[in-house]
Amino acid sequence: MAAKPFHLAWFTSFNPPSWRSPWGGVSGEEWMTGEYHLSMIKQMERAGFDFIMFEDSTMVSDAMGGTQELDLKHALHSPKLDPFPLLPMLARETEKIGLIATGSTSFYPPFILARVMATMDHLTGGRVGWNVVTSSEDVAAQNYGIDKLLPHDERYDMAEEHVGIVKKLWESWEPDAVVMDRETGHYADHTKVSPIHHEGTYFKVRGPLNMPAGPQGVLPICQAGGSPRGRDFAAKHANAIVVTQPIVSKMKEYREDIRARAEKFGRDPDDVKVLFHLSPVIGETEDEAWEQHHRLFGMEDPLAIEKVLAMTAAVTEIDFGKYDLDAPFPQDLTTNGHQSVLADLMERNKDKTLRESLSERAQLGPQVVGTPTSVADQMEALMEEVGGDGFLILAAPHTRRYIDAICSGVAPELQRRGLVRTEYPHATFKENLLAF
Repeated sequence: MAAKPFHLAWFTSFNPPSWRSPWGGVSGEEWMTGEYHLSMIKQMERAGFDFIMFEDSTMVSDAMGGTQELDLKHALHSPKLDPFPLLPMLARETEKIGLIATGSTSFYPPFILARVMATMDHLTGGRVGWNVVTSSEDVAAQNYGIDKLLPHDERYDMAEEHVGIVKKLWESWEPDAVVMDRETGHYADHTKVSPIHHEGTYFKVRGPLNMPAGPQGVLPICQAGGSPRGRDFAAKHANAIVVTQPIVSKMKEYREDIRARAEKFGRDPDDVKVLFHLSPVIGETEDEAWEQHHRLFGMEDPLAIEKVLAMTAAVTEIDFGKYDLDAPFPQDLTTNGHQSVLADLMERNKDKTLRESLSERAQLGPQVVGTPTSVADQMEALMEEVGGDGFLILAAPHTRRYIDAICSGVAPELQRRGLVRTEYPHATFKENLLAF
């Protein structure tokens, strides 16, 4: 029986690529112009990727030692440009690949989010999606006049209301509201444009949106729910779910859980694509690939250790710099930040030292190492075991050379096997994403 095809996407940020790499070239200087991501997405479309997703944050983290030093030293959360204006630029140079940007329900007013996203849907011909986040860092909230974020589960209550409003605004113009009747002089039929009159716990929005929705209407939604509350939210709203999980049995368990929750909410589980982070390490030979893996994730470089500690601290809002690297991974931690990330870290590393945990944390997904052919073998086997629906590539390292290894090496091998798309048969991103 032929293997089931799966989706490929890329997880990235509008921030500096791996500028210290021997293959970094001039990327450290040119990335702010968008040219790096422009050349990247052209390769991705040729390779059959469904979409590129830009995560985002609006902070300079001081979670490590109460100072911004390491966040800026390693360019982790700053500098980081807003990906929204980048999407139409990428769309102009490509034809069908999807484009997802992040907008926080804690910081964006629903009307502004709905209007910006609908505008981009028009500008791109129906190719954008919204990555919904609730945000998890008080230091980011303080940029919006909020001293402290709401408790974790209440942020999801707020997100539920926010997403509901945005969807109503996208639907506030009926599909045939624009009539452009030259004889009567009507551009739009006022009987087909309706206020939403929303008054809720967190928002009050009159509506309607002052523009028709884009070609996709209600846009595809991406989300990364890990906690029980987050999983419910993702299963109810998302078309694509981002998952960080290195253990294959738990990958399978997560997907089955999400599908069950989606069905509980009256959705077709096949309309919820569960995509797992993956950072394949690729060489021309197996030995070369494993040597590269050791260089990348061996955690022998003090700068690499420092970077992963700072990254983990920013996400969890816990200063991991105060713990002994060679002592057992601390098990008494709590956070109002990414609770599922922290809980997973403690569970997976309870028999390891903090130092031993760093390599896995840097990779995020399951370990996949080898030649383009053997990497394709491993990806195929993973999807067969998990059941679908695909992978979100997280570059290791983020260089043009790595992008080429994936897009000119691994992806064509997957295409030859019928596992990754070779065409985009539908007009919009959402239609292509849900096609299989």
